[in-house]
Amino acid sequence: MRIFRIILFAAAAVALAACGNNAAQKAQKAAEAAALKAAQDSIAAAELAAKAQIISEKIKMLAEEPVFVIETSLGTIKVKLYKKTPLHRANFEKLALEGYYDGLLFHRVINGFMIQGGDPLTKDPSKVGQYGTGGPSYTIPAEFIPEYKHKKGALAAARRGDAANPMKESSGSQFYLVQSPEACAALDGDYTVYGQTIEGLDVIDKIAAVPTNPRGLPNNPVKIISVKLDPAFEPVPAPAE
Repeated sequence: MRIFRIILFAAAAVALAACGNNAAQKAQKAAEAAALKAAQDSIAAAELAAKAQIISEKIKMLAEEPVFVIETSLGTIKVKLYKKTPLHRANFEKLALEGYYDGLLFHRVINGFMIQGGDPLTKDPSKVGQYGTGGPSYTIPAEFIPEYKHKKGALAAARRGDAANPMKESSGSQFYLVQSPEACAALDGDYTVYGQTIEGLDVIDKIAAVPTNPRGLPNNPVKIISVKLDPAFEPVPAPAE
C-alpha cells in the first residue's frame, strides 16, 4: 500500500512538473508573439512616418495651384486647387497623395445641385446607414474667399450644419462638386470653395444623372477609383549642387 502511495505521489509530481513546463512554454510563446507584434508595429510606424515625411516634402514643392485627377467609374475629372485657401488645399493634397480617397464612393448625388464624396465609411457596405458621417478626426477652419463662387464644377468642402458647427468648419475629407451654380449660389460665403473643375464637367453631369435612393445614394455605386496629382504638375527636384 505504501509503495502504491509513493507511486501516486511520484506520478502527481511528474504531472505537476509537466503542467509547469506547459505553462512556461505557453508564457514564452506569448512573450515571443508580443515581441514580434511590437517589432512589426514599430516597423509599420516607421514606414508610415517615412511616407508622411516624403508626402510633406512633396507638398512643399507643389505649384501654388496644382491640378489633381479624380478618376471615377464614370469618367475623369480634373480639378485645380486655389492658392488663397491654403488650409483646404494642403489637406486635399495630403489626403490625395496618401491615397485616402482611392476606392471611396460618391455617396450623395442630387441632380440639379451637386455630387458629394470623400467619406471613408463608404468603403464598408455594412455601414451604409452611416454614409455621410465619416472622415478623419479633425475639421478645417473656414476659408471664405469672396471671389471663389459656387460656379459650375466648383470644388467645395462639405460640413456639419450651423447648429452643431457655428464656426462653419469644414469636414476633414468630404467634398462636393457643383453641378448647378444656380441651385448652389445660396451656399456662397457659407461653405468653403477651394478649387475648380478644369476638365470633366460632362462627367459631373453624368454622375448627377444616375438614379438614386431617397437619400441621394446612387442605386449603382459610383466609385472614386483614385485621386492623383496630374503628371504635368509633378514637382521637379532641384539639381544637385
